[in-house]
Amino acid sequence: MKIVRWFTFTFGIMIFSLGITLAINVQHLGIHPWDVLNVALYDIIGLSIGTWAIIISFLLIIISWILDKSYIRIGTFLNAFLVGVFVDIYMWLDFLPHATHSWLDVLIILSGIIIMGIGGGVYNAAGVGSGPRDGFMLSISDKLHAPIRRVRIITESLVLVIGFFLGGPVFIFTLVFTFVQSPVFQFFYLKGREFLSQLERKSMHMYTSHSSTMKKTP
Repeated sequence: MKIVRWFTFTFGIMIFSLGITLAINVQHLGIHPWDVLNVALYDIIGLSIGTWAIIISFLLIIISWILDKSYIRIGTFLNAFLVGVFVDIYMWLDFLPHATHSWLDVLIILSGIIIMGIGGGVYNAAGVGSGPRDGFMLSISDKLHAPIRRVRIITESLVLVIGFFLGGPVFIFTLVFTFVQSPVFQFFYLKGREFLSQLERKSMHMYTSHSSTMKKTP
């Protein structure tokens, strides 16, 4: 079952990164606050958007490690690395639609937001570790004894302000992200977790039945 969970995690990361890349391709409509920061740093300093995603993720892991190690697992480190790698691969392959500066761009970014929600729900359902951003906000929430939602809003607002002043792409869909992505994330997270739990129970049942049969065999 561990193999299934790691496959689910990796598959979810691939989908999540695909959604990020789709949104970045039509960034003039606005992108997620964390990606606003990544794009701003890329425009100012260089490297790649994926590289900045990795650098910032590892900085968040370090802070989370200092505040509360319980949210840091192997999956957290893999998440920090793989998301950036897949974003750069998708951008390098250049097979996703680009901005047309027409109504089609709205469909593209909505698709990106929904795909990010699906991917985020799937890889989190695998249960192999919180993402760097989630672990960071959860550790701060625990340390300050503050509601998670409030910490998330404050954190992402600060990141958005920094990204905006650095010249990152902020527009109306930066605000739409939360309202569209969150329910999609929740749906696929709950369904994915339920599916994996059922799969584990069936696997355990089959293993127990097989063991019992083997014991009865003379």
